[in-house]
Order: sequence, then structure tokens, then C-alpha cells
Amino acid sequence: MSGTVLIADDDAAIRTVLDQALGRAGYDVRSTGNASTLWRWVSNGEGDVAILDVIMPDENGLDLLPRIRRIRPDMPIIVMSARNTLLTAIRATERGAYEYLPKPFDINEVATVIERALQAPDTGNRSTSEEGEGEENLPLIGRSPAMQEIYRVLARLMATDLTVMISGESGTGKELVARALHDYGKRRNGPFVAVNMAAIPRELIESDLFGHEKGAFTGAANKSTGRFEQAEGGTLFLDEIGDMPPEAQTRLLRVLQQGEYTTVGGRSPIKTNVRIIAATNRDLRQLIKQGLFREDLFFRLNVVPIRLPALRERTEDIPDLARHFFSEAADEGLPLKSIDNAGMNRLKQYHWPGNVRELENLVRRLAALYVEDVIGPDIIDTELAETGVPQAASSPLEADSLTAAVDQHLQRYFAAHGDELPPTGLYMRVLRELERPLIMRSLAATRGNQIKAAELLGLNRNTLRKKIRDLGIEVVRSSAVHPTSTETRVQAFDTQGINNL
Repeated sequence: MSGTVLIADDDAAIRTVLDQALGRAGYDVRSTGNASTLWRWVSNGEGDVAILDVIMPDENGLDLLPRIRRIRPDMPIIVMSARNTLLTAIRATERGAYEYLPKPFDINEVATVIERALQAPDTGNRSTSEEGEGEENLPLIGRSPAMQEIYRVLARLMATDLTVMISGESGTGKELVARALHDYGKRRNGPFVAVNMAAIPRELIESDLFGHEKGAFTGAANKSTGRFEQAEGGTLFLDEIGDMPPEAQTRLLRVLQQGEYTTVGGRSPIKTNVRIIAATNRDLRQLIKQGLFREDLFFRLNVVPIRLPALRERTEDIPDLARHFFSEAADEGLPLKSIDNAGMNRLKQYHWPGNVRELENLVRRLAALYVEDVIGPDIIDTELAETGVPQAASSPLEADSLTAAVDQHLQRYFAAHGDELPPTGLYMRVLRELERPLIMRSLAATRGNQIKAAELLGLNRNTLRKKIRDLGIEVVRSSAVHPTSTETRVQAFDTQGINNL
């Protein structure tokens, strides 16, 4: 592979890593720590592709990006940033970036993106919007790899009208994603209309969606407009689409196929111009097999599938989410509070069956009911215990629980990809979910003795220490002579459960 790569990043270590890696890959690399030098190179016609950091000492990379696009519209520009938010991804895409990569980055991914950019040069048709929304009201919160991938997908969708299917457990933020697609997309000036299929009586759903004529049915004393008419020129969000009855499914399919509908009791077709975003917490493929959901409608809706991870799959986002919810509570007049490290570790260990919504409710409760400015682990334990949800689910160590955890991941995968595909990536997903509770329970069994815990786990002591540090596990040494019943189970635990998977 050949070509000249221009790099502008004020971090010397990052420049060195990119210099060496891309040089070994056969590229001619030139790097600088400021935006002005990159601008001079580009203005002189140098370079085939550019890697641009957002925060630099002399200029914001997102401000430089559209200027480069104007004089070098065919030059692919890869934007990198440690400010890993949805708005950063959107702005990079709007202003003409070929690709947005959050830091820390995977050097192999960088090389792949550069190779793809050079093989298929940019067409120069990307938007160069100069709009600058504030960072204070982020529509989505989280810096985990799972959320970064969602940000990148959403940023690519903002300039399109593609139909989107959002899946995920209750409380993961499906409506927030739908609103972000609308508020930062091409239909932002139109209405956003949300409809929850599960909240409307089945016999009224068609009337609610499409409107009805006077006398169309008993009780229809007047003509009524439907949600499609209300959302004209904007976005219609169909939440809990799996609860839509068959008759309404048929009508919705007609809209998606022909771009028109008829009111209940009406005869003349009505043209419509709305973007459809659907969401579900149910397995639609299973509903199709049961004859409860139309397969042709599923494929019409599932043009771009987005799966939102459960909060237990992105526990590294909990501190940012908690701070955000505390700040919101303070804006509403409640005292501003925070959670100490030990308390935050308790939150990371919890299973969160109610996902982000449950965390938000907990934070508001902490802000309203406790006088302490800094919330500690004892209060967290008390509040989580009062939810009535057993926390043992967050530490699945017995063979049956391990099997159930794997089955859960398999079901999610097949729901998203179909039965005919192999469950790629399952190993790392299950490992991420089980590693933290496994290490914690092993430390509990050895009363905080890391040497004995390493022996129990079959790990090198340094490896265990690194995992404890990376996972943010608080090690508490105990002088108890006898372990608890839970700890006894950990000591007796062997690999039989895993071998049976």
C-alpha cells in the first residue's frame, strides 16, 4: 500500500504510534502537532489522506475540517477525538469527515479506514453544516465502546431518511435515540410524534395512527386526524412495535410500500412524507414464527437495525450517567450530590434490570432523600436492597446461571442476525459480563488475599492485580475465620459449569 498520510495531533505519543505503524504498512507519513502546519501542507496540494485531532493548541479541528473540504473536496479526512460524545461524531460527519474514530483507537482499525479511503476516494458530497449545538445537553451519555459504535452509526444516519429499527431492553433509551435521529437530522424542523403501541387499546390503534372519518365507527362523532398527519414532514416514532395488531400492521406496510394511507372509514388515499423509526424490546423474529408479526413488515422496518446495550453491558458509563442525572436533579432544585468511589463500585456491581431508567430513578431518590453531599456504599446498598430485585443475578457463577447467561446472549444475537448465522463475538461478550463478578467472588472467598485469589482463578498475580485495577474493583481484606455461604460456594466452584456450555 502506498500514499501519503498527513497527521495533525498535539499528542506526541499518538503521533509516534501512528508514524511507526503506518510507516510499517508502507505509507509515507508526515505529522505535526498543530493545525496551521496541516493547513499549509493541504493548501500546497500535499497528502492523500489526513488524520485530524479535534482539540489542538491553535485551532479546533472541526473548524479546520470544512476549510480543507472547500479546497480539497476529494481528500478523505479522518477525525479523531477524546471527546467521545454523540455531538462530536455528528459534527465531524456534518462537516465532511470521511470517518470519525474515538480515542483510544485501535491502530488496526485506523489502517483499515485509511486503506478503504484511498481505494474509494471521497466524492466530496458530504454536508458541511456549520451549526454548533452546545455540549451541555447531550442527547445520549456514555463513552463505552458499545456507545461509541452507536454514535458512529447515528452520525452516518443524520443526513438520511432511512427507516430505523431500535431494539433493546426496557429502559435502555430507545426513545432518546429516536429523538436524537430527529433533532440532529434533516427533519429537525418538522414535528416529532411518538406513539406507544402497548399504551393504546388494540381496537383504536388504526384510528390513532391514520385518523378516522365522522361515523366511521360507533363513537366517531367527528372527523379526527391521526399521528401520520400530525407527523407530516417530520418523524413518527412507533414504540413497542411488536404490540401492533395484525390489521394495523397491514395498513402500516401499505404506507411503507406506497407512501400513502387511507383514514378509517375513508376512501381517498392520502400521500404522506414522514420518516419512520420503530422500537421494540421483544424478539420480532420469534413473533414472526408465532404468526404474530408480518415478516414483510419486519424487513421494511429493519432497514437499519440499532441494538442498544443493557446498562450491565456498559457499566463503565455509570459514573458519567450518575453525574448527568445529579446535575439534572440540581437544575430542578434538588441539592447537588456525588457518589464516592466505593459507592460507584457498588453501582457497577449491580445487575440493573431496569437499565438506565432505573439508575436515573435511583439518583433522583438519592438527591431528594439523603442529607449527605457525598453518597457512600452503605446508602447505595440500602437503596439497592429496597428495590426488591436480587443482586445475585449480577454474579452468575453456578453452572445453571452460566448456561442461562450464555443462552441470553445467544437469543440476543439470533434476534438481531437470524438463526442461520454463527454467534461470532459471543466469547468476549460473555467473558466481559462474568469476569468482574467472578474475580469479586474469588476475592471474597479468600477474604481479600490476592495471592490466594490468583491461585484459585489460575491467574498470574500481576495479571489479577491489573484486572482488579482495570475493572475498578475495591479489595477489602477480612479477618473472618469462616467464609459466608456465598464464599463457600465460590471456593467449591470449579470449571464444570463452563465446560458444560
